[in-house]
Amino acid sequence: MELINGNTFWPSTLVPQLRYPVLEGEISCDCLIIGGGMGGALSAKLLTEKGQRTVVIDKREIGHGSSMANTGLLQYSNDKTLTSCIHTFGEQRGVRFYELCRTAMQKLEETASSLDMDAWYIPRTSLYCASSEEDVALLEEEYHTLKTYGFDVELWKRERISANFPFSKPIALYTQGDAEVNPYRLVHGLLQFASKKGAKVYERTEMIHCEYGEDGVICYTPNGKIRAKQVIFSTGYETQEIKNDRGAYLKSTYAIATKPLKDLTDWYNRSLIWETARPYLYMRTTQDGRIIAGGLDEEIPRDDQRAIRAKHRGEELLQKIADYFPLPDLAIDYAWEAVFGSTHDGLPLVGPHPEYPNCYFIEGYGGNGTVYSMIAASILADVITGGHNDDMELFSLTRTNKPSPV
Repeated sequence: MELINGNTFWPSTLVPQLRYPVLEGEISCDCLIIGGGMGGALSAKLLTEKGQRTVVIDKREIGHGSSMANTGLLQYSNDKTLTSCIHTFGEQRGVRFYELCRTAMQKLEETASSLDMDAWYIPRTSLYCASSEEDVALLEEEYHTLKTYGFDVELWKRERISANFPFSKPIALYTQGDAEVNPYRLVHGLLQFASKKGAKVYERTEMIHCEYGEDGVICYTPNGKIRAKQVIFSTGYETQEIKNDRGAYLKSTYAIATKPLKDLTDWYNRSLIWETARPYLYMRTTQDGRIIAGGLDEEIPRDDQRAIRAKHRGEELLQKIADYFPLPDLAIDYAWEAVFGSTHDGLPLVGPHPEYPNCYFIEGYGGNGTVYSMIAASILADVITGGHNDDMELFSLTRTNKPSPV
């Protein structure tokens, strides 16, 4: 699967590029992680900290899958509001999901600060804007729901928004506890950490096929073989080529990074900005004064149309930035289109599958993929090392989505 079309920004921030060897020969480990993106890198760090002999393989260069297209907005809030989660899953499970996202944000901050490599992790606030008057009631209800269950949120009306930003919206939710990150540097920083703890990392090493037995898994690669007691498939959206999840679907999403801007003083607190309209728009800034914007999700174009769509959608995103921040020197420096996965019920997919013994899957599908990957890595690190984690059931690959009793 061709995950990305265009030119992404993040690799330019890590020069020279880090390289990892190709696996040659036969090795063994406690846990094999297939996929060297965000979910795999977070899992490798946590497992090596727990003393697990860990191996990571990726068929591409490390970090060159979907993590390279990640726009690096980290939030506890989701595309699916807490109010909607409660309606879908029941009060207990809906609130627990949001609590897990909030805890994951705290863990991500702790994790980033523990790395030798600067992952450009910066705590931020978020402004979730009503795109129209019709969405005011939705955000007012969500404000009351978040407050009821102890989440830090403020309700900003038009006057306060206009006083702090060069744009006006009917209403917005202003939240604490979010962040921005450089996902490419974070992945490499995590795997550097894991390597120092004894993990073996191999790139350009594709899983050809696996043999599943009662005592473990044998993974065959073009030039080697790995015997593992347990396996984590952290293969992102390409998981759908390994096993098809009825609850998942793939689309295209778009993003741009502008050229560095001289003056962003009108951007209050460099808050993450997103909106209620679907397909939506979201924006953030970078350390070197760029604006990164993304969204405009749609059905995946034909292969011969992807480059054209990326250029057209990039120009649309630039205009949307200008509608919020009418800066004189706005110009696109990087633009890309990428495959993006979601689930029909709004939750990621994490855990075992009955057809794959001794295996676990991380499918952090949705607009909060890095946060979901942190949740997944924490759960699986517990389970793989002989513990138990009740939260895994919430994200079951075979769930039926029946609400839990209140």
